[in-house]
Amino acid sequence: MKTSNRDLLVLLKDESMSDKAIEYEVEKLNELLILVESADTFCRSNELIDMNRYKILQEQKTLTQIMYQSDLKPFMFIFNKN
Repeated sequence: MKTSNRDLLVLLKDESMSDKAIEYEVEKLNELLILVESADTFCRSNELIDMNRYKILQEQKTLTQIMYQSDLKPFMFIFNKN
């Protein structure tokens, strides 16, 4: 699996954890974030509301294109289904 380059701040409740245990926890947290941050997961949990055309778009191709744009057109909203 590809290791991503990210900064994580992990707060520990116990100071008794070894460095190996901390490294294991951070590795598992990173694997979880890679799964959650995928484009497929984003498209399943969000939809695009286009008030210009009065449509709700849920297609993965459309949402992926919108996701990589720097900004949306006016009156287009990304809505979380949650």
